[in-house]
Amino acid sequence: MTSQYVTFGLVPAMRAGGVLADGAYQAHRDFLDFAVDGSPLLARLADLDAVSPLALDLGPSDFAEQVRTLLPEAETPLEGSRRVIYGCPECAGRACGEPVCGGRAGGGLACGGYACGAVTAVIERDGPDVVWRDFGRQTGRAPDAERDGYHDIGPYRFRGEEYRAALERLLPADGALAPDLPAGPRALLIGPRAALLARLAAALRRIGISAEITLDAVHAHADELRKYGVVVFGRTIGPDERDAVLNALAAARSEAVCVTVLAPIVPLLVAQVEQALDRTPDHRRRLLRLTAVAGDAEAEVEVASACRVRLVAHRLDRLSRPRTRALFDAVLAPGTHRIPLETRAVRGRSFLTAHTSEAVLVAPVAR
Repeated sequence: MTSQYVTFGLVPAMRAGGVLADGAYQAHRDFLDFAVDGSPLLARLADLDAVSPLALDLGPSDFAEQVRTLLPEAETPLEGSRRVIYGCPECAGRACGEPVCGGRAGGGLACGGYACGAVTAVIERDGPDVVWRDFGRQTGRAPDAERDGYHDIGPYRFRGEEYRAALERLLPADGALAPDLPAGPRALLIGPRAALLARLAAALRRIGISAEITLDAVHAHADELRKYGVVVFGRTIGPDERDAVLNALAAARSEAVCVTVLAPIVPLLVAQVEQALDRTPDHRRRLLRLTAVAGDAEAEVEVASACRVRLVAHRLDRLSRPRTRALFDAVLAPGTHRIPLETRAVRGRSFLTAHTSEAVLVAPVAR
């Protein structure tokens, strides 16, 4: 077993939601990821779409329960002192369709956490230290170490005092969530309650993002404006109205990112909102750049580390009907990649979205 110490920490992370090309919805989840020597652990699992047990949309008691499961003395329903490290992102408060999970709280974790597939590890004490070892993917009570083990990850030895302090700070004595945890995502849509904004608000709520529509954000209370992470300007909002809202946000010291509707295509607008909500520091981003040129019939995607990337094209046809088409889905190695585009998928005014499990980028297709 390793004798070299690594540091343990927790960092805010996001699983990006969205409307998929087939019309299905993918939930937005905010959670705390585990940082080993300052680097998020989930990023080492290139194609894994998952969240940690520390999902920020859990209630205080469920969240506290998940924190305690990461302490080595806590009981676990899994064999061999194994604990769920990452689980299904669709399950918390939502039906995942798996009979064992049943959509219970905890990102699919409160039920044992393995029905939808989970990453687990042995968490144990070794003297004053805490060790994570034998990482593996499992869907039953015990993984097949040879077949499902992550042999290039761990073991990790943490100083026990540092490890416990990072987790226990999330458990105030009154049982509430720690006050410095990020709030849930909220979007403010500026414009009339017309079909487009109403459909966008419904889609955002469906994936777990609170959304409100208003025509009068200028006179909103500053405390209320500061609650929004993104402000979307509808297509009918003119320059004067936009400037007035921007001035109100500045006066309220709001940190909201402002977005202008690119086209009346709901999946594209949801992607714009997800991109605006992403506060990941530059040095921790995996999806770095997306550009596309119709004449070259290719897109350029740059990634900092190996990750699964999906490309989707969005456009309006001649009858102004929205068209969404999946173009690419594969794990990319670090670097810049040229990906061929289907000419008919990017005809006319069109846009591309690039999706990883934790980020979305939106880019117009240059003519």
